[in-house]
Amino acid sequence: MANANIEDIEDVITADSLDSNNQLKKTSYNIVKRQISLEETPHVDSFVPGLHKIYLKTWGCSHNNSDSEYMAGLLSKAGYDLTNNKDEADLCLLNSCTVKSPAEDHFRNEIKSSLDNGKRVVLAGCIPQGQKNTQYIKGLSIIGVQQIDKVCQVVEETLKGNSVSFLSARRQNGKRLAGPSLSLPKVRKNPLIEIIPINTGCLNNCTYCKTKHARGDLASYLPDEIINRARDCFQEGVVEIWLTSEDLGAYGRDINTNLPELLRGLVQVIPEGCRLRLGMTNPPYILEHLEEIADIMNHKRVYKFLHVPVQSGSDEVLQDMKREYTNEDFCKVCDVIKARVNEANIATDIICGFPTETDDNFEDTMKLVDKYRFASLFINQFFPRPGTPAARMQKIDPQEVKKRTKRLHELFHSYRPYDHLMDTEQDILITEMASDGINYVGHTESYHQVIVAPDPKLMGKIVRVRITETGKHFLKGILFKKSTTVGLLEQNYLLYLLSIPTITFFLFKLAKRIRVNWF
Repeated sequence: MANANIEDIEDVITADSLDSNNQLKKTSYNIVKRQISLEETPHVDSFVPGLHKIYLKTWGCSHNNSDSEYMAGLLSKAGYDLTNNKDEADLCLLNSCTVKSPAEDHFRNEIKSSLDNGKRVVLAGCIPQGQKNTQYIKGLSIIGVQQIDKVCQVVEETLKGNSVSFLSARRQNGKRLAGPSLSLPKVRKNPLIEIIPINTGCLNNCTYCKTKHARGDLASYLPDEIINRARDCFQEGVVEIWLTSEDLGAYGRDINTNLPELLRGLVQVIPEGCRLRLGMTNPPYILEHLEEIADIMNHKRVYKFLHVPVQSGSDEVLQDMKREYTNEDFCKVCDVIKARVNEANIATDIICGFPTETDDNFEDTMKLVDKYRFASLFINQFFPRPGTPAARMQKIDPQEVKKRTKRLHELFHSYRPYDHLMDTEQDILITEMASDGINYVGHTESYHQVIVAPDPKLMGKIVRVRITETGKHFLKGILFKKSTTVGLLEQNYLLYLLSIPTITFFLFKLAKRIRVNWF
């Protein structure tokens, strides 16, 4: 590796540039762009690549989780030992999320804790990519969201005491690419589930969102690359695939294709006993494909599940958010999907307390939630993210935001979305351990969670269960067995068939005894 020229290195900071607290010395900070090769950086004679333990922590969405699995795969292939014990790690690789302020607070605290414990630190994800001038990340190594395949180089240099950054967007013939190859090795958090990013970035410019600062404009992977990745994963033993992106519905608009075309190709490579889960899509880009998406959701190997964030039930607030759709548009998505897909499960997100949200606007949101009674509802308080237009707006009193959030939570908990499934039979795909560490978790065709008793033979299999208990967020089931009535009928019919020769023989013997010629 020392002989390889790395053209994408943007910053190189040597160990001599850092003080005892890993902060940059003001007099020695030099940024060198696109001119550095790794052999020019100082080396520690005793350093042997791969003989170190790496602690990897991830915040945020399934796209981030997929990125972490790719980085884990590359590190593992290079010989590094991945550990869940931060105390025994030589280096902490922290993959961040910029959607909410609390997530950034946790990220910042994790950085401080790691440095205080003498660990080397590498940062990844949306925060260092979108906020690279933030003070608390100065002087630390950074892997950009499109540069995750450089993780081994960054880790190696960081372990030597240097700091490097890879932040540039990938381009080919002047066109922005979605990211590194989907064929990179992975260490999956769940070996039965593969998360495939189909595109990165988005077409919206929502006033509250920081993610686009990091992920940029829409860039889609080619359909063949996605389909080939899926085919390879099934051959490796995966039974469930999640498609992920910042906006699934926008897929392909930059490469002259669309989501339905991709999905029609994907369902052809899904084996029997496996399933596909669609990810998050914003309303504007799914509207023109509703009927096609509904047809695909009716496929027996596709979950009848769609995540469509509405964020507010008020057109005025949606306009201020620059969401590019109306409440009526969102309702059309829900109504068409629910009408064409039996037991369709639509999840959504709500932001409480957007700066321009009035009491009446919030009541519109309450009415929307009460109308659809979503089984999965993600409720978030508004957090101003640095550098976004909404951060400059006059904020609502925090106590009022908490009050609205509480009211929405109370509405959500006032209904039970699964009671109608009591005593029904459901086919579930079992893919994971329950949070209690004992039972197993499977999902119905509508992606409702079902808890069942553990049995190693069931993991990764589709089984039929009878629902015996319903809760607010879960179902419980037992393996389905044929009813006693059916069993008795089958037994009686078998006895009937077996008894015909016996009765005939008995009558023949009786006729001979009373000398009556019956035959």
